[in-house]
Amino acid sequence: QVQLVESGGGLVQAGGSLRLSCAVSGRTFSAYAMGWFRQAPGKEREFVATISRSGGGTYYADSVKGRFTISRDNTKNTVYLLMNSLKPEDTTIYYCAVGSRSYTSRTSYDYDDWGQGTQVTVSS
Repeated sequence: QVQLVESGGGLVQAGGSLRLSCAVSGRTFSAYAMGWFRQAPGKEREFVATISRSGGGTYYADSVKGRFTISRDNTKNTVYLLMNSLKPEDTTIYYCAVGSRSYTSRTSYDYDDWGQGTQVTVSS
């Protein structure tokens, strides 16, 4: 059974930082790309960042480029999202996902398993 457990969300002031973590079990973590997405109520799921299985390739949405950093620790089966310079528009639920392939993708259809989500709230 695949499980993704996210943590690290919370309330932060604009300009602040948070680090999200996502621990994965039940999959060969190091074999697959990982991704972070976000989704506000009533809106479509939005790509945030993705990282290849080795960690050598990363891609970001334009809206977070230069502020967010995705990384992974294959010894801990965990992917991270460091979010700096947070803005009120970053407020939403963030989801991690395990890819169906080793290489990165910005498309949610290329991800097989999803976490339960963690709320990030940025106050102005």
